Amino acid sequence: MNKLAYIGFFLATVFILTAIFAPYIATHDPIKRFEKIENGESVSRKNDPPSRDHWFGTDSLSRDVFSRVVYGARISLFVGISVVSIAGIVGIIIGAIAGFYGGWLDKFLAGYVFNVFLAFPGLLLAIAIVAFLSGTNPSATDRIRHLIIAMCITGWVGYARVMRGQVLKIREYDFVQAARALGASNIRQLFIHILPNAIQPLIVQASLAMAGAVLAEASLSFLGLGIPPPSPSWGTMIDDARGIDTLRTAIHNLIFPGAALALTVLAFNFIGDGLREYLDPKQRKR
Repeated sequence: MNKLAYIGFFLATVFILTAIFAPYIATHDPIKRFEKIENGESVSRKNDPPSRDHWFGTDSLSRDVFSRVVYGARISLFVGISVVSIAGIVGIIIGAIAGFYGGWLDKFLAGYVFNVFLAFPGLLLAIAIVAFLSGTNPSATDRIRHLIIAMCITGWVGYARVMRGQVLKIREYDFVQAARALGASNIRQLFIHILPNAIQPLIVQASLAMAGAVLAEASLSFLGLGIPPPSPSWGTMIDDARGIDTLRTAIHNLIFPGAALALTVLAFNFIGDGLREYLDPKQRKR
C-alpha cells in the first residue's frame, strides 16, 4: 500500500476520534457567543484572530471557531458513514439480485432503473429531494435525516453497478457452478460463494463514496439546505465566511473549516486509491 494511503488512514483516524470525543476536545461551547471587557464595558469578540483563548479565532457572531470545527466533524462523519452504510447495503442487494438472476429483471434494473438515476446529476437531485422533504423550519435532527435520505437515494446506484458486474463474472466461476450442481440454494450461492469474492471493489467504492458524501453534505449546507444554524457544520461555516469583508478582515473563518473539509475528503480518497492498489494484484507494487 502506498504512503498516501497511510497518510489517509492517519487523517481519517484523527477526524473520527475528533468526532467521537468532540465534547472533550472542544475548548468552548460551539454555540455560545463570547464577549470581552473594554473600559468597563462588555464588547463582542466578533471576528477575533486566533489567540490563546480561541485557537482558531472567533466568527462573525463571536463563537469559537475551533469548537465549531470540532463539532462539525461529528455531523459530517455521521452523515457520511450513515449514507455509505445504507446506500451500500441497498445497492449491494439490488446489484446482486440483478446480476444473479439476470433475464428480464436484470434488463429492467440495469437497463432502466440504474440509467434513470444516473441521468440526473447527483447533487441537483439531492437538492430537490431535501427541499421537498424539509418543508418549512425543519429541526436539525429532521434536516440530518433528510440529508441522509437524499444522498442514499442518489448514491446506491454506484454500489449496485459494481456489485452487478462482480456477480455476473463470479457466478460463472467453477466453484459457483459446482455449488449449484451440488444443490446449493440461491441464497447460499450469493452469500457464501459470490459475495465474499465480490467484496473487494465494494470496499474501495465505499471509501471513495465516503469522501463524496462528506463533500455533498458540506455542499448542501453551503447552499442553505444542510444543518440549520446555530448547529455547527463545515459547509455552513464556509457559507458564513464567504462575504468579501470577512475575507479581508477575518479569513480564518474560511481557512479552518475549509482545511478540515479538504483534509477529510483527501483522506478518504487516499484510502480508496490505496485499497484499490492493494486489493488489485495487477496494480500492486512488488
